[in-house]
Amino acid sequence: MRFLRGLLLPLVALGAFAFARSSTGDSVLVLLDPSLKKENFSIFFDDLEKQGYKLTFRSPKDAEPQIIKDDVAQFAHIVFFAPDTKSYASDITPQSLVSLLNKKTNLLLALSTKQTPLTSLAAEFSLILPPPGTPLISHFPQRDMPATVVPVEPPPTGSILSSSLPAVWFSGVPQALGLNPMLVPVLKAPPYSFASDADSDSGADALIEAAEKGGEGLWAGSQLSLVTGFQTLDNGRATWVGGVDMFTDDFFNKEIAKGKPSGNRQFARDVTAWTFQESNVLRIDSVEHHRVNETLPREKYTINDQVTYTAYISKYNPELDLWEPYSGIKDMQLEFTMLDPHVRTALPPVPGEPGKYSVTFRVPDRHGVFKFVVDYKRKGFTYLESTTVVPVVPPRHDEYPRFLSAAWPYYVGAFSTSAAFVIFVALWLGGDEREPRKSKGAKTE
Repeated sequence: MRFLRGLLLPLVALGAFAFARSSTGDSVLVLLDPSLKKENFSIFFDDLEKQGYKLTFRSPKDAEPQIIKDDVAQFAHIVFFAPDTKSYASDITPQSLVSLLNKKTNLLLALSTKQTPLTSLAAEFSLILPPPGTPLISHFPQRDMPATVVPVEPPPTGSILSSSLPAVWFSGVPQALGLNPMLVPVLKAPPYSFASDADSDSGADALIEAAEKGGEGLWAGSQLSLVTGFQTLDNGRATWVGGVDMFTDDFFNKEIAKGKPSGNRQFARDVTAWTFQESNVLRIDSVEHHRVNETLPREKYTINDQVTYTAYISKYNPELDLWEPYSGIKDMQLEFTMLDPHVRTALPPVPGEPGKYSVTFRVPDRHGVFKFVVDYKRKGFTYLESTTVVPVVPPRHDEYPRFLSAAWPYYVGAFSTSAAFVIFVALWLGGDEREPRKSKGAKTE
């Protein structure tokens, strides 16, 4: 079987080399603002089609095709390139966009410096936007272009973007991040950048005063995010981009330095791969539990049993459109809980067995209804959750040990007391019998 699989995988790889499919579907609805020309995004859209996605274009004010019909999402992914639109069709509302995430439809949304319904929707995702009309500005490094067109260095490490990615061009609005743990920062602003309503430094004092009055602090530095991901508990993904210009042909072809192209094209590829659930998609295939030296699970366990728990995890390969065993998780934990965790232990991968994670532990000395719980949540990766309920009971009447090692002092005390009593009685009963002595004044007959 492994030999046949080894022959088939290269064939599948050759057939799927030009495609990178999503794990949730290949239908994409592009909501394109009429003021934006499709030709200005030709490279981005052509790359999506070459990867096997089926694009459908629609104006935000058109009624067809519907996003949700009969309470069923009609598309697997939605690209929302309508940053300046202030009114939409009846089926496009903040509530419908949020419900799409619950229906496993992924969203790619572009913001603008104007006040639009997307501005209010961003607040629901714990994104805090600066006042309208305050784009990101940077005067460094010196360049022959507006200060609102900023080169940004991607983070050197991360799970979403490619390694050694060149700097990307950005033009748009930054976001301050709330405390929501489901936010996934993708691209941070340069430390020398700030948000302002003027290209020159003359408005900096006014910006600081306005920011202090607004209570949000200074909109400057790497505390700001330019591209932010969001992943729901159901693993629906949404990505907020501060400006739609990042996906234009102009930014794709613009050079960072002479002879050095920008990384916008690869950046767009990486962002869409994460948003459309091509990359960093994990799942738990199955779980097993049994006593040590056994193979079948038990309906119930006894206190102090030695139990082995095993989980099989795979990762989606978009090029092969297959789920492959994955052993790259090093910090996963297993909890054995009854209201509170009674056992919390590492669940490490098994060497030499891809995708297998296993641990052996002792069931606590307490009976009740327990759960095996795996709850793995890391930024940028699919959340892994598994719960298995098992009862834990005391030993049966014939399963208790004959003697308890902890009770040996009591056993010795009882037996020594009994032995001492027997010896005392034996000595008492086996002693000499003597007649009582007569007194001197007694008369003899």
